[in-house]
Amino acid sequence: MMPQEAIQLTRDRQTPFMDKVEAILPEGGNLNLCLTCGACVSGCPASGLSGMDPRKFLRMAALGMDEEILKSNWVWFCTMCQRCVYVCPMKIDIPQLVYQARASWPRETRPKGILGSCDMALKNDSCSAMGASPEDFDFVVNDVLEEYREAQPEFAEMTAPIDKKGAEFFLNQNSREPVTEPDELIPLWKILHTVGADWTYGSKGWGGENYCLFLADDKSWEHITRTSANQADALGCKVFLNTE
Repeated sequence: MMPQEAIQLTRDRQTPFMDKVEAILPEGGNLNLCLTCGACVSGCPASGLSGMDPRKFLRMAALGMDEEILKSNWVWFCTMCQRCVYVCPMKIDIPQLVYQARASWPRETRPKGILGSCDMALKNDSCSAMGASPEDFDFVVNDVLEEYREAQPEFAEMTAPIDKKGAEFFLNQNSREPVTEPDELIPLWKILHTVGADWTYGSKGWGGENYCLFLADDKSWEHITRTSANQADALGCKVFLNTE
């Protein structure tokens, strides 16, 4: 194997990323609490991608290597699943570091797929990453429901309500299914019908995914989350079930 070039660290190295990270750490928080045990690496689905893993990313951050980590594409491979946090004996929030690194990228340079899905979700009250409007959703849900009621008599009384006031459960839905795979809506409806759940979709905020969160766009992901939560409150629902 070819020897790797040593990384040179200097005392006067500027670390604005570290300043930002330290500002959000809980009182007494310190990235140097890392034991370099590697537990975070063992459960990370993104370990090894783009030559990076959670332990290496954390150590680079602790060493003030802002330039290197802020240019690394690895932050977009991280799923934000928080497995690293669960297994870390020191409970260091590496996904929070990843999020801050993502937010440091100019918005227009962030991955086009995530960026496009986020912007599409902001275009109407559905918050659908596929761009389906509340009217489109209503049509698909009722069309599919009618078809299955006729095809399967044992589910002739099954409902898929939208904007039912006072329902106990408020559900959202993966945006892809009503647009490209409407048959995939049925299994969840059957379960809810079988157990006698009192539930509803919302015409507003029914899109279940939040690409703006993964884009590290605080204002946009909050808008999407509040649209769904506000609709649940307006309908008087007691429990928000996030299907995603």
